[in-house]
Amino acid sequence: MIADKDRILVGVSGGKDSQTLLHVLFSLQKKAPVKFDIVPVHIDPGFEGSFAKDLEIYVEENFVPLQVEYTDYGLTAHSEENRENPCFLCARLRRNRLFKLAQEQGCKKIALGHNKDDIIETLFINMFYAGKIGTMKPRQSFFGGALAIIRPLAYVEKKDIVLFSNLFGMPEFVNNCPSANQTKREEIRRMLDALYKQNKNIKGNIFRAMGNVASDYLLENKND
Repeated sequence: MIADKDRILVGVSGGKDSQTLLHVLFSLQKKAPVKFDIVPVHIDPGFEGSFAKDLEIYVEENFVPLQVEYTDYGLTAHSEENRENPCFLCARLRRNRLFKLAQEQGCKKIALGHNKDDIIETLFINMFYAGKIGTMKPRQSFFGGALAIIRPLAYVEKKDIVLFSNLFGMPEFVNNCPSANQTKREEIRRMLDALYKQNKNIKGNIFRAMGNVASDYLLENKND
């Protein structure tokens, strides 16, 4: 995921995942056999009660200065014209801005804090609401290889990230999005949690299945 002389833009949401990612990357930077730079960025969606300033202080005191981008993406996504799926539009706007910032900062890689549970949940979101089988990869190339998104926590479970964040006393930044805890992802998460309680092997089996696709036993698409 990381090569010598990489300049990596890190998306910092303020949650436990992105805070853990910062800790891991800066720790790795000190002892890795390759040299790389880290550029942390936070995109504020524009909701009232922003924690951006507190996050900026925390990141600068513990790592390096944080670049904060103040936007109206969250407000736009929750406008009357876009009531059906605000999360999709907000995520797309933020990702496009990260792409632009990476270009401006000379970064060819963007590191995001998605974990193993996120990847599994995305598989079901795509199946249930987009009618396709697909998820996030630990490393994905864009624009003909000019830019890559890396997810260093892709094989780490959420519960371990929570333990890690508690161990290091990471601060809590309250998500002020009006759709927080009311998203399709939350619905999928509750469904999966119920299944995991029934059988401890289910999570691992789902994760392995995404790399063990029996394509001969899938339905043919309309072009076949």
